[in-house]
This record gives sequence, C-alpha cells and structure tokens, in this order.
Amino acid sequence: MNNTIKQQELSKMKRLATVLLLFVTGLFIIARLQHGLGGWAWVAAFAEAAMIGALADWFAVVALFKRPLGLPIPHTAIIPCNKLRIADNLALFVRDKFLATDTLVEKIRAFDPAQKIAGWLASGNNADLFADKMQGVLIKGLDFIDDARVQAALHSALQQNLNQVNLGQTVGKLLGLLTEDKRHQLLLNEALRKLAAALDDADTQKQLAAMIIEIAGREYPSLLQMLGMVANTDEFSLKIASSLVANLNSWLHEIGDDPAHPRRAQFDQVVEEFLERMKNDPDFHAKIEGWKQQLLASPLTAMYIGGLWGQLKNWLRTDMSRADSDLRQKIADAARNAGQWLIDNPALRDSVNQHMADAARAMAVDLRDTIAVHIATTVKQWDDAELVRELELSVGSDLQYIRLNGTVVGGLIGLLLHAVVMFLP
Repeated sequence: MNNTIKQQELSKMKRLATVLLLFVTGLFIIARLQHGLGGWAWVAAFAEAAMIGALADWFAVVALFKRPLGLPIPHTAIIPCNKLRIADNLALFVRDKFLATDTLVEKIRAFDPAQKIAGWLASGNNADLFADKMQGVLIKGLDFIDDARVQAALHSALQQNLNQVNLGQTVGKLLGLLTEDKRHQLLLNEALRKLAAALDDADTQKQLAAMIIEIAGREYPSLLQMLGMVANTDEFSLKIASSLVANLNSWLHEIGDDPAHPRRAQFDQVVEEFLERMKNDPDFHAKIEGWKQQLLASPLTAMYIGGLWGQLKNWLRTDMSRADSDLRQKIADAARNAGQWLIDNPALRDSVNQHMADAARAMAVDLRDTIAVHIATTVKQWDDAELVRELELSVGSDLQYIRLNGTVVGGLIGLLLHAVVMFLP
C-alpha cells in the first residue's frame, strides 16, 4: 500500500472518529436540555461518558505523535521526544531477537539454501535467466572500467609478484620435478621421433641438402671453388649434402632406438649441470634477476599488458553483445550443471549448508553489531516530522479505532454507572 492510499485511509478514519465525537456531543447537549426527563437521563449518561471516552482516547492517540492542540503538556509527543531512546531500543531488539548467532544458524539450516539454489538453477529456464543477468552486469561493468587503471593495476600486480619470486630457483625446482625419473628422456624420445620422421621424407631431405649447399656457398666459397677443380661443383656438393642429411637421419634413429646410447648420457649430464646452475649458482641467479628486472621495466611489457587487456575487453564486449553469446551460454550451462550436481549429491548440499552456517556463525557477532549500529544511526538521523508522518501513516488508521472504541465503550460505561446510581438504595 503506497503512502497516498495510506493517507486517504487515515483521513477517512479520523473523520469517522471526529463525526462520532460530534454526534455524542450533540446528543449530550440535547439530552441535557431535556433536564433528565424520562429516558433522556439514560441518553445523557451515555452521551456524557461517550464524549469523555472519545476525548480521552483522542488525547492519548495524538499525544503519541505531537502536542495536543500545540500545548506543552508533559509526556506528550512521545515518539519524537524519545526518538533517540527508541532508536537504541529498536536496534537492540532486532540484534538480540532476530540476529542472535544461534537464531541465524538455525534459520540457515531450516531454509536449506543449497537445496533451494540447486532447485532454482535446475528448474525451467532459470539458468538462462541467471546468465542473462550476468550478461547485463558484465556489459555495464565494462563501461565503468577505467582501462588505464586496470592496466596499471595488472602491471603493478605482475611486478609485485615477480619481484617476490626467485625466478632461477623456481625454474630450477620446476625443471627438477619435470626431470625426475628420467622424464626428460621421454621428451627427448618424442623430439627425436618427430625430427627423424620429418627427415624420412625425401622432399625434406632435398630441401635440407639445398640449404646446406646455400650456406656453405655463402660461408665457405673458397672451399667450393677448390672442390670445383676436381669435380662438378653442383653435383658433388649435392652428394655431400645429401650424405650429411642421410647420416644425420640415421644418427637420430640410432639415438632414438638405443636407450643406452652415449649421446643420451651426454644429454643427462647437460640437463643435470643446467639444473644445478639454476638451483645453486648465485651468478646465474643474478643474471636471471637482471633479465627479469629489465623485462619488468621495459615499456614493451606495459604495452603488452595493455594490449592483452584491450583485446580481452573487446572480445568480452563483442561476445556479450550478441544474442548467441558463447560466454553467456557457458555461464548458463555452468549454472544449470551446478544446480543438477547439487541435486544429485546430498553430501555436497550438506557441505554447502554447513559452510554457510559456519560462515554465519563466524560473522554473526560483527554482523549483528554492525546492523544494530546502522539501525540506531539511521533512526536517529530521521527528521522528527518525517518520522511522525511515516509512523502515523503506518499505524494511524488502526489507532483511530481506539477513538471509536473509546466513544462506544465510554457510553456503555456511562449507562452502567447510571444504572448503578438509579438502583442503589
């Protein structure tokens, strides 16, 4: 019910109570003019008591909100005069009766939020509605994001985190994990297999041979000129290059097929020496640290981060603006699957509810005190006239029934007293 309707209802009840007061007042005057003859004495007794009851209850109702007739009568305008005390008591009442720790925890357990959430997400198109809302939030959020600040924050976060990391030791430990139990030999096997498979192709062999001839001609022209004195340079060079490629291919197959090949042992030694330097060599660590600081200080790093953020933002804006947004569909699918997963796993629901209850218990004390302070502060800041107006609109109509009841009950009491006086000896 809005304030306009409340005001109309309140005005109607005030008029009704006032009209009834005026009626019994008029009835009292008429009865008194009859000098108590016949039944008029009874009417006068009724009207007099009804009038007094109506006036007393009018005073009581008005005194709650304001000074009756504007007179400085003590203990009137009770609500505005006691606003501070009412604010504190209301805050304490809400805190102690509604926000007690045990009460909150029991409410959460009884509500079974995990079941409610799961049922809602898994029902109908609620997951799509959730995704639509998230889509709208993301689109609006992108418009409020300050790109320069985001880029600066990303760069600062990257710099702060990398500054705290000993990159040499970290990489060394990581590579140490990757090379445990000769795992690096598996990588070597795969590399040899792929390289040998590529060199098995005749066209690849011809291209590599031609490349060798081209490099030799550029780097060692005098050697080719000397060879040209004893043989056709092009034909002889091609034979040499092809032989080199064939031998290289054979050598790769030989290493790949023989787990005990000496070159594998050499590979192990190189890896071990490199790892040892990565883990324990201060000079090597200092060199890596220098590279890291140069990278962080480089304007290209900031440009790269800015470019990544710009590309991500543009992709999000473009995707989320489409009716068939991929991200929106993924959000809907994830929400729907999460709901169904919770439905199918009672233990998971119990766990979610327990975590919520534990979180409520952990935050209850701070939460209840904060809310209590907020309630008290808010009520104290209300304007007195506004507070009175809102309260009167909320309960004023019901309070007018006190005036109506006071008029009727007062009149009946008047009749009762008149009867007692009449029949007493």
